[in-house]
Amino acid sequence: MHAIATRHTRLLWIITAAVLAHLVVNVLHGQAHTGLGVGLTSWQQFYVITVILLAPLVAVILSWTRYRRAGLWLLLVSMLGSLIFGFCYHYIIVSNDHVSHLPPGEARGMFRMTALLLLITEALGVVLAAIAVRTFFKRDDYA
Repeated sequence: MHAIATRHTRLLWIITAAVLAHLVVNVLHGQAHTGLGVGLTSWQQFYVITVILLAPLVAVILSWTRYRRAGLWLLLVSMLGSLIFGFCYHYIIVSNDHVSHLPPGEARGMFRMTALLLLITEALGVVLAAIAVRTFFKRDDYA
C-alpha cells in the first residue's frame, strides 16, 4: 500500500509542476498579447480567466484533498478546453490572434513561442489528468 501511495504522490507532484508551468507560460503569453495589442473579446477574456487560468489551479488544489476525484476531472476538462481554445485561436481561426497573422511588434517571437508552449503544456495536462483519473480511480480505492 505504501508503494502505491508514493506513486500517487509522485504523480500529483508532476501534475502540480505541469500546471504551474502552464501558468507561467500563460502569464508570458498574456504579456505578448499586451505587447502586440492583441485584445480578446469579453467572452474570450472570461473563458481565459476561468477555464485556462483559474480552473487548473483550483483543480490542483482539490487534487491534494479529499476532493481528488473532482479535482482531477476538473483538470482534465479545463486542460482539454484550454487546448482546443488555444489551438483554434492560434492556429486555425484567421485573426490577429493567429500566429501567422500577428500585428507588427517586438513581441511576435514571444507570442509564437508561448502559443506553442501552451499547446505543449495543455496536451501534457490532458495526458497527465487522464492518467491520474485512471490510476487513482480504476478501483475506487481513493474516492
